[in-house]
Amino acid sequence: MSTTERPRILVVGGGYVGLYAARRIQKKMRYGEATVTVVDPRSYMTYQPFLPETAAGNISPRHVVVPLRRVLPKAEVLTGRVTTIDQDRKVATIAPLVGEAYELPFDYLVVALGAVSRTFPIPGLAEQGIGMKGIEEAIGLRNHVLEQLDKADSTTDEEIRRKALTFVFVGGGFAGAETVGEVEDMARDAAKYYKNVSREDMRFLLVDAADKILPEVGPKLGTYGREHLESRGVEVYLSTSLDSCVDGHVVLKNGLEVDAGTIVWTAGVKPNPALSRFGLPLGPRGHIDCEPTLQVKGTDYIWAAGDNAQVPDLAARKAGVENAWCPPNAQHALRQAKVLGDNVVSGMRGFPQKDYSHANKGAVAGLGLHKGVAMIVMGKMKIKLKGRLAWYMHRGYHGMAMPTWNRKIRVFADWTLGMFLKREVVALGALESPREEFYEAAKPAPVAAAPKTEEKAKAS
Repeated sequence: MSTTERPRILVVGGGYVGLYAARRIQKKMRYGEATVTVVDPRSYMTYQPFLPETAAGNISPRHVVVPLRRVLPKAEVLTGRVTTIDQDRKVATIAPLVGEAYELPFDYLVVALGAVSRTFPIPGLAEQGIGMKGIEEAIGLRNHVLEQLDKADSTTDEEIRRKALTFVFVGGGFAGAETVGEVEDMARDAAKYYKNVSREDMRFLLVDAADKILPEVGPKLGTYGREHLESRGVEVYLSTSLDSCVDGHVVLKNGLEVDAGTIVWTAGVKPNPALSRFGLPLGPRGHIDCEPTLQVKGTDYIWAAGDNAQVPDLAARKAGVENAWCPPNAQHALRQAKVLGDNVVSGMRGFPQKDYSHANKGAVAGLGLHKGVAMIVMGKMKIKLKGRLAWYMHRGYHGMAMPTWNRKIRVFADWTLGMFLKREVVALGALESPREEFYEAAKPAPVAAAPKTEEKAKAS
């Protein structure tokens, strides 16, 4: 770590907001004006909108993550967690991956911890559920689904086979609808290589407590998305929820019961619970309460943005929507990060800060190869697209929003190769425990017991 006497700007979290804010601050700062320190348990940022395509094998997992040290060469990047913040002393406690915790002084603070999966105390969920918040989960889901096909193709037990080929997805927002669309697409392709498994043998269920899916793109496109998924054999159950899933036995509130080998949970997110230990003002849902300048209320040296922040939506409020808050999506996170970076530098220099205001530009969602929905907002006009054209819009928007040209080029290269080469359908389940085979080979062999006759002879 640096021992410089320069002011330290501590960025807690290396996700979308943390990465872009740190880059913006370094771009606007003069040489030697301050030290930027980024703390995150992972040494990379994950572009979460691409997780469904990663789970389907359309994009290489390494291409949807951005290494922090490579993108922020002039910053200090610490791999660990900020456990507490002492605002009076302006000191953060850092818990590294190994070793004892230590204190780190700071002068300015940016809180960008993001969100975690919003779960409920449903019996069996912790043991059986798979989330979709990180690259590890996307890789794990892909391997798991393909392993279920391997299992079904190899067994003669009809009950095991039926359970292995049943896939339940809970949550009908962007993450849920896109994930079920991509995974169903992958499973349909993979079934061509199995003699004893066909798409007709599989059962896909999408469950949501709301009365519609994809609410972000509006009711008409949401209805189209539901009908499209149903046309592909996905059973969509709305206005119901998951009661339990002990040992894979799924029970829905509407009375439906089914045994499933795969349960994917994408039913929303909540602010990182670590915020409760930072002593910051929180809103009713646990978000940090922020001013339009992204400064934390009641402070002049702390800023927050993204999924862990409650930011007034000035554009919506000007349009007449009372008490509107910015929704937790990549569109706002990217733009908030830039304003936040500018305001941190302005605050450090004693200059006035800008309010964050951004009118919604629409939303795009992919539902598998060549399938999608998109709503583009241009002033007072809304353009609604569906099918292949919407899918192109989805890929184009997120492809260009991907941080760094290095990763943009790699993602577009994956897509280009996918146009000419068949999708890979290999499950690498051993990734989860790569040392198991070596351990079995290297562990000492059990010592055989000596024959009883020899034992008696020795005793005599």
